[in-house]
Amino acid sequence: MSRDINNPAFKKLLQKLQEESWQLELLISGFAIFGLFTATEPVEIIIKEAQTSDLMYRALIFTFLRLSIAILLINLLLHVILRGLWIGALGLRYVSGDIDYEALKYSPKFTNYLKNKIGSFDKYIATLENYCSVIFAISFLLIFYVLAFAFTMIAITAIAELLIDNESIPEWLRLGLGIPMMIFVLLGMLLTFVDFLTQGFLKRKKWISKIYFPIYWVFSFITLSFLYRPLVYNFLDNKFGKRISIFLVPIYVLLLLVTSIEDKKSNYFERSNDSNEYYASKRNYEDMLTEEGQFIKTAAIPSKVITTPYLKVFMAYSDRIEDRMFSRNEGLKPEKDRRGLSSDIVFTTSNADRAKRDSLRRAKDSLKIEYIKTFNSTYKVFIDSIQYPAEFTLAESATKEFGFESYVNIKGLAEGKHILRLKRDRFREKDTTEVSFATIPFWYFKE
Repeated sequence: MSRDINNPAFKKLLQKLQEESWQLELLISGFAIFGLFTATEPVEIIIKEAQTSDLMYRALIFTFLRLSIAILLINLLLHVILRGLWIGALGLRYVSGDIDYEALKYSPKFTNYLKNKIGSFDKYIATLENYCSVIFAISFLLIFYVLAFAFTMIAITAIAELLIDNESIPEWLRLGLGIPMMIFVLLGMLLTFVDFLTQGFLKRKKWISKIYFPIYWVFSFITLSFLYRPLVYNFLDNKFGKRISIFLVPIYVLLLLVTSIEDKKSNYFERSNDSNEYYASKRNYEDMLTEEGQFIKTAAIPSKVITTPYLKVFMAYSDRIEDRMFSRNEGLKPEKDRRGLSSDIVFTTSNADRAKRDSLRRAKDSLKIEYIKTFNSTYKVFIDSIQYPAEFTLAESATKEFGFESYVNIKGLAEGKHILRLKRDRFREKDTTEVSFATIPFWYFKE
């Protein structure tokens, strides 16, 4: 293929590709729809798992991925339907030719009306072709818009956590640098969104465009718009493309409203992921989590009905638990926080390196014991407002979740309904208070 865009041969090739692009569109749409339907369930499972483990970054990333999947599915399904209608219209034209209004023998009033509104059959086919091509192209453009929003949110979060809330940086620097950066990003996000909705209003006014240009330049990198900008402006300079873009917005809003509709059974009670004194959520009972993608919410016990003289209590692990351990026992806080993605590959070049690694492993093992002691002094088990002795250890739940497990002696407990409450110590300056973070009802009946 020639790199000279002005070469007539290149332009002829582009024209040919345009005419035959519908075959590639259908092929890509078919494979994409199949792949997107296949990916939907695993993505949902990852989001639930991340939310359960308080992995908010992972949950946020895969939430944007789920939104992208939904947008692509809607657009590509619509594209396939319209492209199928277009192929059908082509086949019908081969058999029947153009519309013969005279052969219909309608009255002059209806004949003239239909000629004006419908026109020729070829015009209908051309309109369908335009719709199909624009919808296919805009499907992927919308994904870039989702990515732009996602990267903007990541930039805001990074400034907040890595700069403003980073206590290792002097306060005058993190506030003096972080707050202006946060204001710039928030203001830039607002102006970019306004410019997007008005389809370039801020770029048209001479004095406003001078102020907006630096923001536009910075956000072109934050949102990665330099990758898809030609596609955007190609849409904006075409009235048909503009109409399609505007038409799709109410469709997405309508779909959002439809998916948010639910049938409420009561004025006072509703489904919840959290159990309490009058509601028992299945996410707090291990024997009810039988389907793939179901995870424990904060804590769980084996079943609603307990017949053994002991009660197993499981608490799901989260990053917040480890942060609390660091706050309670500063000796547990490592010099470098290694949470997150990492590799287990270790390159050992000498005996000294091996000895150092063994020494670090022994020190880490002793800290593990200290970690568990700190955890047991912070987290407590109550049944009906009475504290029960509990010794938690690391374990894996029936749903293969990592967390802390203990067995509580309930031999002397009366039969009937009881309320399990899990509490933890909250440390604020010099004050320590107990807060309840999980409430699970259960029924105890001796065997």
